[in-house]
Amino acid sequence: MAFYLKENLTFDAARMEVLTEASADGKGKNLYMKGIFIQGGVKNHNERVYPVNEIEKAVSTLNEQIKGGYSVLGEVDHPDDLKINLDRVSHMITDMWMDGPNGFGKLKILPTPMGQLVQTMLESGVKLGVSSRGSGNVNEGDGKVSDFEIVTVDVVAQPSAPNAYPTAIYEGLMNMKGGSKVFEMAKEAGADQKVQKYLKQAVTSLIKDLKIK
Repeated sequence: MAFYLKENLTFDAARMEVLTEASADGKGKNLYMKGIFIQGGVKNHNERVYPVNEIEKAVSTLNEQIKGGYSVLGEVDHPDDLKINLDRVSHMITDMWMDGPNGFGKLKILPTPMGQLVQTMLESGVKLGVSSRGSGNVNEGDGKVSDFEIVTVDVVAQPSAPNAYPTAIYEGLMNMKGGSKVFEMAKEAGADQKVQKYLKQAVTSLIKDLKIK
């Protein structure tokens, strides 16, 4: 039985680029994020190792789906299962490829409510990371993953940079339930590590609890 696997990459680890390209009809512009989606051959913070050959197979399978017309959708923040929740979709993966031991990818920000939230944060200068979501088996001895399959890659807030949350997230969340509380907490955070810890938890909880109607 394969297990649910998720791996976060911060903005710095993913070396994520934000790109703007003209739309197909030439009447507008599309926003993209491009960079490392999953790292291979190294033990990560979850004590797991994704062999390069496993990543190559997973990337190849996902690209076949994309070329076959299948829409690989991703969400803001990662849920606790492999299900794609349409009300939380923010982007679509348009391409994945191998570069050395790592799986790189490119995702297109969609004009959905969650996609607009991501776009607002990116345009405000927030550095976002990604989290791959998939399934596989993990060897208890060495942590190596086998039978790996990528379901999607989600956009996540960078957990190691709490000071990136102020300004960026409030502008999109101030009118939502709990938004003002996070705003006040952020103003008090400063260099207080304890307050910053609770700020990160509050922001993550707020994003998870967003209800788009």
